[in-house]
Amino acid sequence: MPAYTLGFVLEQALGHVTHAKNLQLNVPSDPEVRALWGLIPFEVAGLSARIPVYKSNWTVRAGLRARRVVAGLMRQAPLEALFFHTQVPAILAQNWLKRIPSIVSLDATPLQYDRLGAFYQHAQGPGWLEALKWRLNRDCYRHARHLVAWAEWTKRGLVDEYEVPATKITVIPPGVNVADWRRPTPRTRHDDPVKILFVGANLERKGGMLLLDAFRSLRPLGVELHLVTKDPVVPEPGLFVYAQMQPNSQPLKDLYHRCDIFALPTFGDCLPMVLSEAGAAGMAMVSTKVAAIPEIVRDGETGLTVPVGDVSGLTEALRRLILDPALRLQVGERAIAHVTQSYDAQKNATRLLDLLKHEVDLARVKARRTA
Repeated sequence: MPAYTLGFVLEQALGHVTHAKNLQLNVPSDPEVRALWGLIPFEVAGLSARIPVYKSNWTVRAGLRARRVVAGLMRQAPLEALFFHTQVPAILAQNWLKRIPSIVSLDATPLQYDRLGAFYQHAQGPGWLEALKWRLNRDCYRHARHLVAWAEWTKRGLVDEYEVPATKITVIPPGVNVADWRRPTPRTRHDDPVKILFVGANLERKGGMLLLDAFRSLRPLGVELHLVTKDPVVPEPGLFVYAQMQPNSQPLKDLYHRCDIFALPTFGDCLPMVLSEAGAAGMAMVSTKVAAIPEIVRDGETGLTVPVGDVSGLTEALRRLILDPALRLQVGERAIAHVTQSYDAQKNATRLLDLLKHEVDLARVKARRTA
């Protein structure tokens, strides 16, 4: 019989969908754990799409859905601990955080997200509402037994702006299953055109239009640009567009393996999971100095970083990697090592489970003492 019964409450928005899938893949590998899953959908439809506030406010919608989901999980089995990702569904489910030892995971604090908000069509509310939001989040972090931050950048935001002790936070990035993304054969020098890869559903926010400008300047070098995106793109020489590629699919992995450089000149992101994929695939990476990105794309080590919106800087960084195959291979190898060490989803799922088991063990000892 499993020794620990744990509930996982996971929001299903943007890159968090992939994170949830990776947890669902890796957590069951632990025979000590019985995992019950509660997925919190972002979409709203039917009658609920006509309810004021509920239809337009993700925090309200996620929180109310989380309350119902946890109650449903409790009917399946008595939960010994809860894992919330992110804090959004936990904010209005704090009654459960008080009753059951809980860990809350997040990629960014609300204040950090606010600073990136212009790129997510996210606007701040009036002062009184923002103050209320801050208190609700502060209280959520207080009621959680422990917090998991996706990056050191996230941890700094919790400590500096939400009164969270640093000792209450463990940094565990999401990552990918490195073995699944590793190239079957080592990369070598070749005489084929250098292929640049971009993966991002939102071409504008992820810097795809900027990348197209850089590519046009570099096209005389004989390079190719491969775009994986849902947005329409006008055909042009040397450009290849993939509109139907699915996350974690073998065709997507094969494309990473065929390409040489991964470029994500994003304007607004916290920690894009595609960078973990690119690093695991041994690609030299170029990205921007935004949020936690410099923690995975270490400038001059695992890739090159450029200022946001700097098309000339982006062009020169790409040119440097295109013209120097030795550098390209070197940073790609270092990217594999870095991602394997810090961004392997299987290893990091084990770290998450260790934290949850620790909270259950503490609760059991306390219960015995008070019995």
